[in-house]
Amino acid sequence: MKNILNSVIIASIIIASSLQLIQAKEEELDKVSAIVNSGVVLESEIQNLLKNIKEQAKKNNQALPSDKALRTQVMDKLINDSLILQLGERMGVQVSDAQLDQAISKIAKENNLSISQFHLAIIKDGNNWENYRENIRTELISSEVRRNSVRRRIYISPQEVTNLLDLMKEQTTNDVEYHIGHILIEFPSDADQAAMTASKVRADKVIALLNSGANFTKIAITASGGANALKGGDLGWKNINEMPTLFSELIDGKDKGTVVGPIRTGLGFSIVKVLAVRGRKVIEVKEVKASHILIKPSVILSEAKAEEQLQGFLDKINAGKATFAELAKEYSEGPTSVRGGDLGWADPKSYDPAFKEALANMKIGEYHKPFRSSFGWHIIYLENRRIVDATSKMNKNRAYQILHNRKFGVESARWLKETRDEAYIEIFKQEQNND
Repeated sequence: MKNILNSVIIASIIIASSLQLIQAKEEELDKVSAIVNSGVVLESEIQNLLKNIKEQAKKNNQALPSDKALRTQVMDKLINDSLILQLGERMGVQVSDAQLDQAISKIAKENNLSISQFHLAIIKDGNNWENYRENIRTELISSEVRRNSVRRRIYISPQEVTNLLDLMKEQTTNDVEYHIGHILIEFPSDADQAAMTASKVRADKVIALLNSGANFTKIAITASGGANALKGGDLGWKNINEMPTLFSELIDGKDKGTVVGPIRTGLGFSIVKVLAVRGRKVIEVKEVKASHILIKPSVILSEAKAEEQLQGFLDKINAGKATFAELAKEYSEGPTSVRGGDLGWADPKSYDPAFKEALANMKIGEYHKPFRSSFGWHIIYLENRRIVDATSKMNKNRAYQILHNRKFGVESARWLKETRDEAYIEIFKQEQNND
């Protein structure tokens, strides 16, 4: 019995010692390597990131700096992440599981993989799937906090956009040609003020007709006093340097369909239309002109009643008892109700997904049955469709984005430095391994 007891005691001591060693190792893995305001950076986080970077570098045959330099970079990143996440928490920035799934789905798609294939690829690379998901969540929160914090520090003046557009235009002007049409509303060489005024009135009426969609060729043949009248006013393809100076200054940079004038010359009032553009990247956008009536369900009005009410409106419209505009003015809860529900010309991509999908399946002059969007229940009337040249608008947006990106990098670095300067950061010295 004594021998058995001694054996049990010895075994207990060995087990206890082993547990202490295991706990010591666990504590060593999870020791605090830095304090960042109210947060910490753990040694395990540093080691995990170092491991991932080294594995990725090995895979891509990429050279890395020394372990000491790499650790410094990793520590800086984790400190920055901690600061930004703490800011995000104070700002209430959150990324839901649905948003996270959407982001990961996008990453998988960019790698030409399904979600299940991407999942397997992450695990095959030696990563934990849940850890990967949370790292993506962290990156999304960090990006949102950075955008929100830096955006308010950036100002881009209209003049800056104009200057960049001019510079971009100079680089492409000689390659761009415009197919232009010309209408001349003549006045006599000895015309008095009354005759000139009458010619100007006629010219303004022609411009109004053209802007409302009237046929340019037909009007040119009917009303133009120019040499090319019988050709529908067609002046052919010309670059800016080949046009009369009065025209070139007004046409330069304009999109297909643009009408300029009236331009007074010694012969009368000229009206010029850009029939087409080539030698320049042209961006065309499909727009729709629609009206809608919106009914929002509430504690008083159920979903079913809202749908039923809109169906009743359609029945009245089809029976000729009321017009769409009248019902929209009286019942629609959207901001367009004062305009009879008129949404004007717009790119359908700018609408709620359900609204966009409804418009896609409609014919001109058709009413859509009641449907639900994130705003409530709608009925739609589709008045027309058109294709417009959005090149100028897109170029302006591109110039703005270029300027924004230039400034964002600089301001982002300044913002992060200021954030770190205001923070309490304590980095603990790494203990040397003497094994």
